[in-house]
Amino acid sequence: MKRLLSNKVRVVLALAVVIALALAIVNNVTTFDLPNRIVQGILVPLRTGMNNLNTRAEQFYSYMFRYEALVAENEALKERIAQMEDNARTADALSRENERLREAANLLEQRESYSLVDGYIISKNSTDWNSILTVNRGTSAGVDVGMVAITSTGEVVGLVIEAGSNYCQVKTVLDSSLEISATITSSGNSGMVQGGYSTGTEGMLRMNYLPSDAIIRNNTQVVTSGSTVYPRDLVIGYVVDAGFDETGVVKYAILRPAVDFDSLEQVFILTEYSNEG
Repeated sequence: MKRLLSNKVRVVLALAVVIALALAIVNNVTTFDLPNRIVQGILVPLRTGMNNLNTRAEQFYSYMFRYEALVAENEALKERIAQMEDNARTADALSRENERLREAANLLEQRESYSLVDGYIISKNSTDWNSILTVNRGTSAGVDVGMVAITSTGEVVGLVIEAGSNYCQVKTVLDSSLEISATITSSGNSGMVQGGYSTGTEGMLRMNYLPSDAIIRNNTQVVTSGSTVYPRDLVIGYVVDAGFDETGVVKYAILRPAVDFDSLEQVFILTEYSNEG
């Protein structure tokens, strides 16, 4: 065992001498210290790696900062666009309202006996047989049951069937239970108009009890005949078809309503009128 250790010591001492001689030779031959070169050879890649990491860290920080700034800018732009869209919708609504008010003013000039209360539709309820609108005007504004609701241009919307202090319900001409005495303008023939749901013509009107010899042409205007409820000459609709009823004795006509109920926003309640003149 001692001999083995002694041999190992000799080998180590021999290697140390060889390395010392080699370092001395290299040091004499070159101007650089070999150990220093070895250390530099190790440190340079480390420094390069650290510099790369530092550069990448700075780039990542810059990216994250820019990303957060872009996110904030994006959110601000979204809010601005939403506000602009809301302003545009408000402007459109005001423009439509102003146009309707101008039309209503023209209607009042033509029919001086009319008194109108305007209101906005706050809900719509339609079934196969009924069609009811709820409007944000009621008895406090002078609205009462039995008054007629029209558009700004004098087209029949329906009849007030219920009125509270700040709301009313309007049964529209599309309701099959509402009947209106009407006249075909081109011929003067009269009949009764009601919602067409019972005939399977959803969204249309039916004019019944027309004479068998009545001449009925498409696109002819149908208006109110005038009564204690409805003034004369309010537009109800336009003829799109005609035929004989089940008895084969009297005719009927199918009408397209004058009012576009899908886009209807505002109505005018006729609180006073006169059929004279």
